[in-house]
Amino acid sequence: MVSIADLLRSFQQAVVGLGPAGWVLYALVYAVCCVLFVPGSILTLGAGAIYGLPLGFAIVLTGASLGATLSFLLARGALRKKVEKMTAGNPGFRALDRAIAREGAKIVFLVRLSPLFPFTYVNYAFGLTGVRTLPYVLATVVGMIPGGIAYVWLGTAAATAAGSHEADATRKALQVGGALTALAVTFFVARLATRAVREAGAAGEKAE
Repeated sequence: MVSIADLLRSFQQAVVGLGPAGWVLYALVYAVCCVLFVPGSILTLGAGAIYGLPLGFAIVLTGASLGATLSFLLARGALRKKVEKMTAGNPGFRALDRAIAREGAKIVFLVRLSPLFPFTYVNYAFGLTGVRTLPYVLATVVGMIPGGIAYVWLGTAAATAAGSHEADATRKALQVGGALTALAVTFFVARLATRAVREAGAAGEKAE
């Protein structure tokens, strides 16, 4: 039986060489994965490996932002009752809702920096809170930047390290060192954000 991971890897092979059409398709598939609760790590790392850091990051940020926005709007519309059932009895969501009522988009931004809440789940959960659409989108986009750069860069570095001998040792070392530094900075920022989320009372007893 073919797994989702296998399908995503096959998709990545198919878009190589498609040019701008491939960029758009990649971002759209990323968005669909967000809506369908499919983890985007394979696509994030793959974007770095296929397109490099600047373009790969732009594609991932576009796809993730689109997916997060679609999930948010679906939770406010067609899927509201289902999302209400999904979050019912979740102390983490209740705490999140209370914190957003007090501090608005600031909490959205901190949650995006922190790994405390699963990305695809919280996209829908935010749709049930009082945060407005535009502040939600802006806080989401800005909050995803550090982690997006770090993981796309990691994919680029991995591809460079595993590439042909044409990529000299200095270039490989710079790519790998830069990616690891970006990850370290991201983890540090995530810790600070997680602490801030907890202090704001948005973590609840448990974020499921």
